Amino acid sequence: MSAATTIARAWAVRRADGLCLGFTDHDMALEFEGIAFRPEAGLSAQALVQGLGLAVDNTEVQGVLSSDAITPGDLAAGRWDGAEVRLWEVDWRDVAQRRLLFRGALGEVVFAGGASRAELRGLSEALNRPQGRVFHARCSAMLGDGQCRFDLSQAGYSAEAVVELVEEGGARLGLSGLDGHAAGWFEHGRAEFLDGPAAGLSGVVKIDRVTGELREVEVWAAPGAAPRLGDRLRLGAGCDKQAGTCRGKFLNFLNFRGFPELPPEDWLLAPQVARGRR
Repeated sequence: MSAATTIARAWAVRRADGLCLGFTDHDMALEFEGIAFRPEAGLSAQALVQGLGLAVDNTEVQGVLSSDAITPGDLAAGRWDGAEVRLWEVDWRDVAQRRLLFRGALGEVVFAGGASRAELRGLSEALNRPQGRVFHARCSAMLGDGQCRFDLSQAGYSAEAVVELVEEGGARLGLSGLDGHAAGWFEHGRAEFLDGPAAGLSGVVKIDRVTGELREVEVWAAPGAAPRLGDRLRLGAGCDKQAGTCRGKFLNFLNFRGFPELPPEDWLLAPQVARGRR
């Protein structure tokens, strides 16, 4: 039997929450690197386009949703977006004889007609992202990251709440359990769902206000799965990246990564306007 007839393909897909699934186009299960590759109809890849140098590798994968681990709800919620993907060619007689063909991540996953479709993005895709620092009056750091260095676990800067009202698919929520936090405290912050259909999903808070006995919180985009009454979520304090907020709300101005004294664009036009009036 020639080696060409014993070669199979195997895919491993790992979500951000740690769930890892393995699939193979062989008719029997394979196992290596601690991953069980099932012969179920999980994924089937089209031709893989690979370029030399810094060219972006790309392909497309299609999956029939026959596995209980890949559900339309998870796809719609975006749980598989950005998942790490590895693709091997492997000799099914001896899985130690294998080579890695592709490593990258899933792009946006769409679901239609009982099947999923996603673009695969190679590691060089990151080179297409803008690099460098922007000089702006507002802070360029993300709250709590390595540049900001603010400890979000400090008391008062996060709180758990209970969903009492759901509107617009979860984009607008009525919450209880947030007494002691001023209105607007969580605007620009992150809302993370802790249980229920939306568990693990999150969004950025657009509006945070008090309406009667409930706290009304609206996120910029509804989660992929609508939460239920009684579900819990965690809210983090929001930062609008202004110098005054960093100094007064977070007491973290030493790590402010903006340029508050930088003149605005209107200042650049002011001399021209002044000359025109003479």
